[in-house]
Amino acid sequence: MAYIKSRKHGQPSSPAPLRTNLIGAAVLATLVLPAGAQTTESQAQLPVVTVRDTGAADYKTENLSSPKFTQPIVDTPQTISVVPAQIMREQGVTTLTEALRAVPGVGTFGLGENGNTQTGDAIQMRGFNSTNSIYVDGVRDLGAITRDVFNTESVEVIKGPSGSDYGRTSPTGSINMVTKQAKSEDSFTASASVGTADYKRGSVDWNQSLFGGSSAIRLNAMWLDSGVDGRDEVKNKRTGIAPSIAFGLNSPTRVFVNTLHVEQNNTPDGGVSTVGLPGFSGYSAIAASNTAATLANATALDKAKRVNSSNYYGTKDDHEDVTADMATVRFEHDFSADTKLNNTLRWGKSTQDYLITAPGGSAPTLVNVNAPSTWTIGRSASTRDAENEILTNQLNLSTRFATAGLEHSLSTGVELTREKQTIFGLTSSGTAVPAANLYNPDSNVSALNYKRNGLDTESQTDTVAAYIFDTLKINDQWMLSAGLRLDKYKTTTDSTLVCVSTGTNATGPTGCSTLGVPTGTVITTSPEDEGTLRSYKLGVLYKPAPNGSIYANYAISQSPPGDVATVTAAQSMQLSVTGSSANNPDMKPQEAATIEVGTKWELVDRKLLLSTALFRTDVSNEVYIDPLNAADISQVGKKRVQGLEVGLVGQVTNDWSVSAGYSKMQAKIIKGAPLSNDLSDDMPYAPTDAFSVWNTVRVTPALTVGGGLRNVSGMKKGLEGTTTTPTKNGTPEITEGYSVIDLMANYDIGKNLSFQLNVNNVTDEEYVARIQKSGWRYVPGEARGARLTMNYTF
Repeated sequence: MAYIKSRKHGQPSSPAPLRTNLIGAAVLATLVLPAGAQTTESQAQLPVVTVRDTGAADYKTENLSSPKFTQPIVDTPQTISVVPAQIMREQGVTTLTEALRAVPGVGTFGLGENGNTQTGDAIQMRGFNSTNSIYVDGVRDLGAITRDVFNTESVEVIKGPSGSDYGRTSPTGSINMVTKQAKSEDSFTASASVGTADYKRGSVDWNQSLFGGSSAIRLNAMWLDSGVDGRDEVKNKRTGIAPSIAFGLNSPTRVFVNTLHVEQNNTPDGGVSTVGLPGFSGYSAIAASNTAATLANATALDKAKRVNSSNYYGTKDDHEDVTADMATVRFEHDFSADTKLNNTLRWGKSTQDYLITAPGGSAPTLVNVNAPSTWTIGRSASTRDAENEILTNQLNLSTRFATAGLEHSLSTGVELTREKQTIFGLTSSGTAVPAANLYNPDSNVSALNYKRNGLDTESQTDTVAAYIFDTLKINDQWMLSAGLRLDKYKTTTDSTLVCVSTGTNATGPTGCSTLGVPTGTVITTSPEDEGTLRSYKLGVLYKPAPNGSIYANYAISQSPPGDVATVTAAQSMQLSVTGSSANNPDMKPQEAATIEVGTKWELVDRKLLLSTALFRTDVSNEVYIDPLNAADISQVGKKRVQGLEVGLVGQVTNDWSVSAGYSKMQAKIIKGAPLSNDLSDDMPYAPTDAFSVWNTVRVTPALTVGGGLRNVSGMKKGLEGTTTTPTKNGTPEITEGYSVIDLMANYDIGKNLSFQLNVNNVTDEEYVARIQKSGWRYVPGEARGARLTMNYTF
């Protein structure tokens, strides 16, 4: 059995190379995955392996974890991807972002805007920011932080509106992390990993049954200290512990108590200068930054060599400190085999404090035009000091019954939730960070000093929600499904700030003179919004054979003011007093409508699931400003994303397992101002093509080999400047696509010991993983790296 390794997410290639790489994937499968092996493994959802089986890994998940989904995945009329623990172990996945590499069309593509830097799991899905649509066991998990998967059983990705499932979500989907639970068995797994970039990681997963198996305790723990392949000075340090206990196992009434504590002390990545990247223009860069510059300067910059992707432009004071705590009590009772009650009570809190210094917001200074070694680039800092807290109780009743010869699978429930967020205001002092040498930056400099100033923003959302889902089985061929959810919410945002202008004030609700107060006056704003969100979905499914289904689905979800994300940044409980903001309380909720038609087939004795779907999502109630009259603000704007998704997951043979997916999408602005810097109607940070495949083969009873390919097409960056005069600052408007190959080998030594080697980005492909809205900086994809993991299991 293979477990742990590490590697980040890359992004494959552009549409033209995509065809070539599809062929390459097939070749890779034949090269990496020979035909020899053993019998089958049946370890679908067990994160701990207590016996050594001799077959291929089972990647296929039959059912989702939530009782809101009343049917198996093959009979659920919606695109669903599940990344099980087995794939995460084989790929050496350690974070949520890394796990999502296995899901095409989902990833972290944007780096931030206006000098800010996005951190953590800043997920984009089908062209929209989904950072605030991340859940743990169906409960929202706020915060742009990195989530370690040491205590995660699987990752479920639901594509399309999930408003009827969770309430306030991204227009295009949600991500749910399923927590490991104590269970009635005795098992122990310890893993230790070392690798390139000074990678060191250790983890323990211990489960002990008690009182004859009626109770159990489980302990998951993790420690990580690592650099990043191909990046100087960027560090990830974190520890985590997750004890849990279960009572009443193997009985009708069960109680699970889970806790989690994670600490992170990272050196974050502010990115690398884009000078020299394909698409960089020195002529535009110089013209945008200094109209008096000579043609010689522009020519020199235009011909400048690419900056080394390992360069680090931060300071010795850069940091990201994160603390996350969670406590959950889950109660389950089976009234009968068909009727079950679930109640989840959770409290969670996370804090994040970071200082990230990044290279410039303008062209480099050519100190000596003929000596690039003298060129410098400015550095700017972004900071965040924030706290998120949630308290929720979720009650669900699921049952199956028949009326008039029709079979019902019904799930209904009530949820009470209070979410709080505080963003602490900061004041800087000290000496500004000096410019960095463009090609040889020095990090041994001090940053400004930052401290809290009392100018905070405190937000709170209280929600009372009720929902009902029903799947009606008419006969063996036809099923109808419907779901309805109502969320009654109230959001308040209290901001304290200083009026700094006598005109229109970007940091205040209006200018100081309009308020009749002198410059420097401390003022407060307290916008409120309340209402009821109505989300629903309808589906029809036809089964031409017991192992297949053809379906159509229509769904509506809504996001209220305060939760409408921008192209590159998530938004949560942040009401605005700006008249043109979608998060102004006077605005109507953003609405997403999705129609999807598809088919799913279980092949190879139902061990392999093949799925295909066509989808279209229209996002309406978007803010629209009349280009001829800026005072004319309405909500007639509209965005659309449509495309095709194909998935294949499971066992091809008893010895060969595969997880593959392809996504082709077109994300457009139907009505509204452009968001991409080329002023087209294309949405930025939305790769049109994405393909991923991961295979493993059991060559002998002791040896398993595997490999995968990830291919992502180029993407456009966001708009800098106004929609009529975008800033043509010379930075790349579109990134190049790329392909990344990863390989793995695992060898069992005896009954309890195994070694696993992972080599990631085997060809050492250089690519842009994330790019800032202005385009002056980007985060490179991780360079070639290796991890060796020892696993001891009994």
